[in-house]
Amino acid sequence: MAARLIVSLSGLSDDAPEPLTRGAAFAAALDARGVPLTQLFRPGGATPGSPLVTWLQQRRAAGDTVALHGYDHTADPIGNWQSSVARVGRRAEFATLPRHEAGLRLTAARRALTVLGLRTDIFVPPRWIASDGTVEALREQGFALLADETGVRFLDGPAAGVVLRARVLGFRASGEHRPIADDRRAAEAWRARVLAVEVARTARRDGLVRINVRAKDLKRPARRDAVLAAVDVALSLGAVPATYRLVPVARVA
Repeated sequence: MAARLIVSLSGLSDDAPEPLTRGAAFAAALDARGVPLTQLFRPGGATPGSPLVTWLQQRRAAGDTVALHGYDHTADPIGNWQSSVARVGRRAEFATLPRHEAGLRLTAARRALTVLGLRTDIFVPPRWIASDGTVEALREQGFALLADETGVRFLDGPAAGVVLRARVLGFRASGEHRPIADDRRAAEAWRARVLAVEVARTARRDGLVRINVRAKDLKRPARRDAVLAAVDVALSLGAVPATYRLVPVARVA
C-alpha cells in the first residue's frame, strides 16, 4: 500500500484574527495540492458562531477532519492526585492525568464541542503526550483514535488495539528538532532540510508521513514554505493525502 500523508494544524484560537487569516491561506495552499487538513482544536473558551468556529465547520464540510486537542490547555490541572506525582517542568494538559481526572476534562470538552457543532471521536493530546489514564478514559468514552508523539493508536472499531508507529514531524525545538546553529536563518534552513529528508525517507518506505504545523509557525514564511515543499516531496513520491479519520484500517490490520 502506498504511503499516506497527514498534515495537521494546531494553535488557532479566537484571540486574534491574524492567525486565522494565515491558517486559511495555508489551507488554501494545501487545497491546491489536493491535501486535506486535520484541524487540532481546543474548545475551551471558544464561542459559537465565532470566525474560527465557523471556518472550522466550513473546512470540515469541505473534507477536513476536526480532532479534539485537549480542553483548554491548562498547564497544571488541579486535583488531589497531584500531591503524589512528581512535577518535572511544565506539564501538558493530559500528560499525567489519572483516568478519573482525564475523563472529567474529556466530558467537558465533548460538551463544548457539541455546543459548537464540532463533535469528534479523534483525540490529539496537547504537546502530543497522553497519560495511561487518559488512554483509559478515551476508551471509556468511545473515542476511535488517539494520535500521539510516536504513533496512531486505534481505540475502537475493527482495528481496536492496533498501533501504527509513525513519529510526528514539525518545528518543535526539542530532541532531534533542536537547531544546530545560532544564526536564525541557518537554523531555519537546517530545520527545513531535516523535515524534507524525514518526509522523503518515510514516503519511500510507504510509511505514514505525519506533519504538524502550529499557528505560530505560519508567522514565519520560511517555515510555511518548508512545509509546503515537504508536502510536495511526499506527493511526488506517491504519498496519498489523508487525515487522521481517513487512515485506512487495511493498512494496519
